[in-house]
Amino acid sequence: MTWLKMLAALLLFAAAMPASAQPSRVDDAAAKAAILKVVADMEAAWNRGDFAGYMAGFRNPGVIFVSGGRIQDGWQGTLDHYVHDYGGSPERRGTLHFYDIDVDVLAPDAALLISHYRLTRSERAQQGINTRLFRKVDGRWVIAMNHVSSYDPAAAPAVK
Repeated sequence: MTWLKMLAALLLFAAAMPASAQPSRVDDAAAKAAILKVVADMEAAWNRGDFAGYMAGFRNPGVIFVSGGRIQDGWQGTLDHYVHDYGGSPERRGTLHFYDIDVDVLAPDAALLISHYRLTRSERAQQGINTRLFRKVDGRWVIAMNHVSSYDPAAAPAVK
């Protein structure tokens, strides 16, 4: 068999494989699982009052964080914001929950996540949508860009 015939046979075999068996689909599933773990770890860290643990999900120092119509001052500025605005007692921090999470793997080192969030607390409860660009840096998925759009919980649709 000549090399041309072998190449043609290999291409025909690859084309006949179902999409679910192709390597990119497996990689997408692994990337999605890793990203969902980052989000779950962030939620758990927030809920135990570990803001530095929460921030471990963000690219350090290069995260771009957009909220309330302004861009935060990088990783440290975002951490400082959380400690200042939510630090102290568990009542002030509230309980954070991410839901309706959709992850779209764009490339081997890039993914887009869109989700809802709910911050339950006695004063100034919050709900909104996160749009997050994840990048794989040094073998680890981190949030490189985070955009938060909050809305009034009283006017929000039913929460899941």
